[in-house]
Amino acid sequence: MAVFCFIFSMSGNPVYLNDAISVEKRVDDLIPRLTSKEKFKLLASNGRLRMYVTDPIKQQGIPSLKMTDGPLGVAMHSSGFKKNTRFPATVALAASWNRKLTHQVGVAMGKEVRAIGRQVLLAPGINIARTPLNGRTFEYFSEDPYLTKELAIPLVNGVQEQRVAACLKHYAANNQETDRRSSDSIIDERTLHEIYLRAFRAAVLEADPWTVMSCYNKVNGVYGSENKYLLRDVLMDKWGFNGLVMTDWFASRPIETTEGCVNAGLGLEMPWPLKYKTKSLEKAFNEDKFTEEILDDLVRRNLRVMMWTGLFDKSEKLPQGSRNTREHQDLVRWAAEEGMVLLKNEGDLLPLDIDSIDRISIHGKHMKKKFGRILNGGSSAVSPPYEVTPLEGLTKKVKGKVRLYVNDAETEVAIIFVGLDHKRGGDTESSDRSSIHLPDEQVHLIRRIASEYKKTVVCIIAGSPIAMDEWINDVEAVLMCWYGGMEAGHAIANLLFGDVNPSGKLPLTFPMKLSDSPAHSSGNPKNFPGDEEKRVFYDEGIFVGYRWFDEKNIEPLFPFGFGQSYTSFEFGEVHLSKSNLKGLDDKLSVEVAITNIGTSAGAEVVQVYAHDIQASVQRPPRELVGFEKIFLQPGETKSVPILVKADDIAFYDIETHDWMIEPGDYKFLIGNSSRSIFLDTEFLTE
Repeated sequence: MAVFCFIFSMSGNPVYLNDAISVEKRVDDLIPRLTSKEKFKLLASNGRLRMYVTDPIKQQGIPSLKMTDGPLGVAMHSSGFKKNTRFPATVALAASWNRKLTHQVGVAMGKEVRAIGRQVLLAPGINIARTPLNGRTFEYFSEDPYLTKELAIPLVNGVQEQRVAACLKHYAANNQETDRRSSDSIIDERTLHEIYLRAFRAAVLEADPWTVMSCYNKVNGVYGSENKYLLRDVLMDKWGFNGLVMTDWFASRPIETTEGCVNAGLGLEMPWPLKYKTKSLEKAFNEDKFTEEILDDLVRRNLRVMMWTGLFDKSEKLPQGSRNTREHQDLVRWAAEEGMVLLKNEGDLLPLDIDSIDRISIHGKHMKKKFGRILNGGSSAVSPPYEVTPLEGLTKKVKGKVRLYVNDAETEVAIIFVGLDHKRGGDTESSDRSSIHLPDEQVHLIRRIASEYKKTVVCIIAGSPIAMDEWINDVEAVLMCWYGGMEAGHAIANLLFGDVNPSGKLPLTFPMKLSDSPAHSSGNPKNFPGDEEKRVFYDEGIFVGYRWFDEKNIEPLFPFGFGQSYTSFEFGEVHLSKSNLKGLDDKLSVEVAITNIGTSAGAEVVQVYAHDIQASVQRPPRELVGFEKIFLQPGETKSVPILVKADDIAFYDIETHDWMIEPGDYKFLIGNSSRSIFLDTEFLTE
């Protein structure tokens, strides 16, 4: 050890301050310089007034590591009360099915974090949408692990290209807000890995995120922050994660021992020490309840993240960042436009013709609602410098051409803005929804307006599935707008009037009624929100989202992957680059010819699902294994190559405790939703 203390660079500075040296060598040089107390100090923040900042260690020149909440951008409460670009909610990004877009959003978010002098963005949230009642569904991507990881990976890459650490959260099985700090997710091994860990695994293996946040809840009886199986055995040892694991804020409070967290692999307790007080760590260490080797491993992980984010480097060598730029605002509008999903368009009412309509009446409180307020919805709240409401967007769009009437007027077309908000019982952290229906007053409004006007368009602003059985047959058009960020009003206007052709696809199944959903099918509270002991039994197993609806032959209101367009597409022939897959590392290309047979330019999402014909275990009828979004002019045809990896066709084997792909016959099912399959072709695995 002593040898390392005297290693210096040619300039006379310690090796760990030399940014020309590899990170591992710099960390090797720094760790022996630290006293035990300094190492303990690195494992927790002590900032009661600075809840997103770790303490510096001045003797060694170690700066504070600074974080900010996400995932809708840089949150006001954790950025020195600054106003920052508010991006569309994560579920809206997922509805774009556009990897390039999510990468650009990641880059922009990284730049905004850099601009406020922080090094860690607490995003993305990649928990699976098990129940449509989850209050934080809007912060997550999807019910499907494949779609989740395919969009999380480019977002993480984009953030970290700015030398800002992304943080995968909440690891793992944090699928509800009810009793989230004390509930116990009871999940069998296969389901845990195949559904709830799969996106985390892929993101770690393919994007190398620098931090991971542990969950509040227990998983199979053990809290996330002391769950050695999840943290050390799986995340670190099996997947090779080299970064640091931090607690969710105060998540360690109910945990009994300090050494339980240390031995599990928890590297940073936030926002201040509860289990990682210096005296507690010192006592456990002196009693041999954890080893110096384990302590140094946790310290090494923290120091790595500091090095990766440039905390020890010269500022001129680091990305400078930018925020609230025109570039970011344009990106927000693009993302909002690509994520909106056209659910119904009877008689091709949309797009509205700005040159032939004289008057439109606008209804609903959501036409003027702004969502970007501090802590509005919880920790993800971002307060932007401005926010365009739907009414403002429409007013600017039709100025001088169409007269808008707020609330009531004799017009041919009415547009109603309804949805949820970020208050308790809506889309918000710390509570779940009590119903998948809109509030009664909004349902009454829709039905009244639909009866009084010849043509009615309903625009839904929300972040989770909405039941529509009470009114959908009364209206001509429905547009799912999600929470579109600070430019949402302009984006909505662009879609309604056809400046942009809708191309979003649902990342979630919309059920007709709550009892159709897997977590609610039994009506037994043990499945949701939990029994008397707060145990939540995931009895549906691997059949989550569309997997459940397909397996049980339940008709959804709108299926996973669904979304209409103002144009039409034709699927041509399908060709495979080869007819078989050999082993988990193999891959092939599914090539499909797509033609825009309509009259306007637009985009289609070609979706590839796999069906295991001869499985030795129970498997869903189909699972998403590939997709590509393709933009086409009227009459244009393109051949779309879609990469499919054998690893994404595999299932988790409980005998070997690992992934496997069986030899046998499979089918690719190709279409534009989980329920709209136009082509199929067989292939073999060996």
